[in-house]
Amino acid sequence: MRRILVAGNWKMHGSLAMVDELISALVSGSSTDESADLAVFPPFPYLDRVRNLLQDTGIAWGGQTLNPVAQGAYTGEVSASMLLDLGCSMVLVGHSERRALFGESDEDVAVRFDAAHKSGLQPVLCVGETLEEREAGITEQVVGRQIDAVIGRYGIQAFAQAIVAYEPVWAIGTGKTASPDQAQAVHAFIRDKLSGADGIIGGQIRILYGGSVNGSNAADLFAQDDIDGGLVGGASLKAGEFLAIRDAAR
Repeated sequence: MRRILVAGNWKMHGSLAMVDELISALVSGSSTDESADLAVFPPFPYLDRVRNLLQDTGIAWGGQTLNPVAQGAYTGEVSASMLLDLGCSMVLVGHSERRALFGESDEDVAVRFDAAHKSGLQPVLCVGETLEEREAGITEQVVGRQIDAVIGRYGIQAFAQAIVAYEPVWAIGTGKTASPDQAQAVHAFIRDKLSGADGIIGGQIRILYGGSVNGSNAADLFAQDDIDGGLVGGASLKAGEFLAIRDAAR
């Protein structure tokens, strides 16, 4: 049985006081139960504080994106080596907000995925369709294209240590959630696509659902055969809600 991962993307929210309060609540509410993994993705300025608070707790932390270049004149950017220096084990690549607001193309995302993979960070590849694309009936075409951008450049083996997060853009921060059947259908498509290239990788990879996951809908989502956890947005800013999602994953 693949273990569930519940990962919290804090986006551009937070303060030192919030970090201390939230992490303290997560640590006190966690146990040695190994059936579910927890991870958080705070804004870059708070990574060092998160590292200090989470060391030796079993809760992982990661970056929200990275620049694929190792170093240089890239003001405001963060490299893989910097994330590793701060104890990160994961990094999000291709989040829908990065694609939409910062113009990251499928090719840009693939290069970032490769930089993470080669550095030893576990890339969490975010894929998903807009409302217009879903209504046009091209969800699988869009998601398949986003995955193929990585496979086409780096091969299926690049996914051996990766995670995929399906996040329908129309369900992020809107309060709308894909139904369990809708989410399962896309997750099954992703797994079948990866399994077609390598059965072992496709069978073992964890595929997360991201799109207004909360304590009320998490159990129904996680009960689906191919949903291996959640990439949680707003609900991860409330310790009780985040832990309720973790409990659903158990």
